[in-house]
Amino acid sequence: MPEHLSIDRVLPDAYDFIVVGAGSAGCVLADRLTEDGRYRVLLLEAGPWDRSPWIHIPIGYAKTMFHKRLNWGFDTEPMPTMAGRSIYWPRGRVVGGSSSINGLLYVRGQPEDYDEWAELGNNGWSWNDVQSYFTKLEHYHGPASPGRGTQGPLHVTAVAPTRLCDAFIAAAGEAGIPFNADYNSGTQEGAGYFQVTVHRGLRCSSASAYLKRAKRRRNLTVVTDAYVTRLEISAGRCTGVVYRHGRDLVQASARHEVILAAGAINSPHILQLSGVGPAELLRAREIPVIADLPGVGENLQDHLQVRLTYRASQPITTNDSLRSPWGMARMGMQYVFRRSGPIAVGINQAYIFARTRADVARPDIQFHFGTISSDVPGGPVHPFSGFTSSVCQLRPSSRGSVQVASPDAQIYPKIQPNYLETEEDQAVMRDGFKLARKVAHASSLASLIDSELVPGPATNSDQEIIEFIRQHATTIFHPSGTCKMGVDPMAVVDASLCVHGIEALRVVDASIMPTVISGNTNGPVIMIAEKAADMILGDQRRQG
Repeated sequence: MPEHLSIDRVLPDAYDFIVVGAGSAGCVLADRLTEDGRYRVLLLEAGPWDRSPWIHIPIGYAKTMFHKRLNWGFDTEPMPTMAGRSIYWPRGRVVGGSSSINGLLYVRGQPEDYDEWAELGNNGWSWNDVQSYFTKLEHYHGPASPGRGTQGPLHVTAVAPTRLCDAFIAAAGEAGIPFNADYNSGTQEGAGYFQVTVHRGLRCSSASAYLKRAKRRRNLTVVTDAYVTRLEISAGRCTGVVYRHGRDLVQASARHEVILAAGAINSPHILQLSGVGPAELLRAREIPVIADLPGVGENLQDHLQVRLTYRASQPITTNDSLRSPWGMARMGMQYVFRRSGPIAVGINQAYIFARTRADVARPDIQFHFGTISSDVPGGPVHPFSGFTSSVCQLRPSSRGSVQVASPDAQIYPKIQPNYLETEEDQAVMRDGFKLARKVAHASSLASLIDSELVPGPATNSDQEIIEFIRQHATTIFHPSGTCKMGVDPMAVVDASLCVHGIEALRVVDASIMPTVISGNTNGPVIMIAEKAADMILGDQRRQG
């Protein structure tokens, strides 16, 4: 029987707002919309509460990467541009969303990213417009700097120096890349230590920062293991949602708005399941068309990364500590008594933001440098002293899609990133790879390298490098853009994040980015949610 004919329970009272997804954005919205006590909010999360200790211990990232319960575990469609491979895409399916399982890196992006959004017709989203929201959300534990926040709920700390990372940063200097103590201060270019969402040795997820204080409020209801199957839309207005909870299909209604904060994969999927999306696709999947919005699920962007693995000439890597009982004991004591060391940091510790060519106006590649190595990100470490230098393109020109595969909501959508579809992307990735080798060959770092293991010295020509990237590069976990904000025919939401043509429905997550920001996306998504909460509350005040 079709699900729309088999509702098991109807919640008796309407909420003011329903937020779908308790991830990086949803936790912010739940907190800000319930702050003054005026509005009742229902927050729905498809996964469980964030009780696993591996979520809260920073190095537990390796445990959550493939966790069946805490992770959606998507796979892309095979890609001709990537040697026919399908690539694993982890996304958080737990309270806190991907902020509960990610690599903890905090990056604002480049001011020009947001100015570009505004230039595309999104008034109110320039750097001057959004900078105050970054200041509002941050509790930065570094040196005082103009524009950095110190009173916000999201704790941000710099990674402590290590010998190997110091050598990497010095090698970057030899390669012409300057030291930059704070890439979030407005000038991103340079090399240094990452800033991470860690406080006193524990992960500071969006749930820890925002939902922890909000969930005690009587006007907030959080339902976990609640799998939203569709939106309820009547006469052009979104009135509520239907979600699966255990064996029941439950219908909940909203007086004011439904807010999709389910991420760049699930938000367009839920819209498509609800009849909002490309009409031709929906008809092909036997889904009744409510609104023909051709951009839903299109414009998919992600940061593709290629990893170079090195064998160190000295036992100064995290691999060494993890392989030795004494090293494990030392790490454990360091963490228990001082809340420091590798356990308190995560995987990647040092960074480079750089330009692949002198005529490029701003950094177009990012390095993630970790004192650890494995065959796959988050997999078992190698049985030798090893470390990893990976590089990703910051602003890819290739575009992909997320398309509903079936009217059955529990069947995952088809994800096609189309990595390396353009010659521009191929050139930037190739040149980034070459820069990674240039840094590794600089004396400061070369003195600590025994050999390049992956791909190895046999990979040299431009064609060999591109072929290696096609066969081995993978995601750095930043899908974006599938419900893009804008005014063109492919835009899904306007500058207020309201869905075009549907009343009382917004999207607030990475899917609204017209272009992916230059860096890790968690911080910008939290910023988007802070700004969205202000817009939503402002609309309510104006409506009386």
